[in-house]
Amino acid sequence: MKHIPRKRFGQHFLADAGIVAAIVEAIGPRAGQLMVEIGPGLAALTQPLVERLGHLTVIELDRDLAARLRAHPQLAVLEADVLKVDFAQLARSLAATGSVLGGTKLRVVGNLPYNISTPILFHLLDFVDVIEDQHFMLQKEMVNRMVASPATSDYGRLSVMLQWRYAMEMVLFVPPASFDPPPRVDSAVVRMVPREHPALLDAKLLSEIVRVAFSQRRKLLRHTLGKWLQERACDVAFDVQRRAEEVPVAEYLALAQQVQSAAP
Repeated sequence: MKHIPRKRFGQHFLADAGIVAAIVEAIGPRAGQLMVEIGPGLAALTQPLVERLGHLTVIELDRDLAARLRAHPQLAVLEADVLKVDFAQLARSLAATGSVLGGTKLRVVGNLPYNISTPILFHLLDFVDVIEDQHFMLQKEMVNRMVASPATSDYGRLSVMLQWRYAMEMVLFVPPASFDPPPRVDSAVVRMVPREHPALLDAKLLSEIVRVAFSQRRKLLRHTLGKWLQERACDVAFDVQRRAEEVPVAEYLALAQQVQSAAP
């Protein structure tokens, strides 16, 4: 029976064999690696991945799709909401089950539902220490924001928070016609590799700083972040006579470290 895409899950199934092959080539899976696919759907990407890996763990919320996937002998199916999955525990469990090539960290891939892609990215940020790399299909507009440079309209909170922990690049453009049903937006595949030596700081503090900074991005920071710093009596060296998008990631990280050090 043909599966009918469910709007509430944001389902758009990859149906272009050429694009699938290009994505698999970009990922470069090798036998024995610990890989987890989020939202495998109709297994367009799943099958070529598992053929190279030998075994693959998939996370699927749709119970009908999960039931289909369980019939595959080389798949371990976790029927769950990805936002509730403990990837640290999953990494430990998978590492204990068999031979591992290249360590015990996870390689995470997936065609992420557009409606919850940002929450998924931030959820995974909490588990970056157990992740080797990530390859995701996302709305192209979101990928542009993720990899954006300062002083551009795409640069914002998402850029800073993710670039703090990952080196990222867009590796493939994917047109709407590659999906069934076709989405109304262009898509792209992004590669995310955790940085070996990220700045050590409080993630919640950085998140708050960046949220305040970009809350009124057209105004100078003295109206937003400047007031925030004054309210906390933070005497730090930071130029607030700029707009939020003009501040490089490294300066936001340095500010977070200064504020953290100045806290009583």
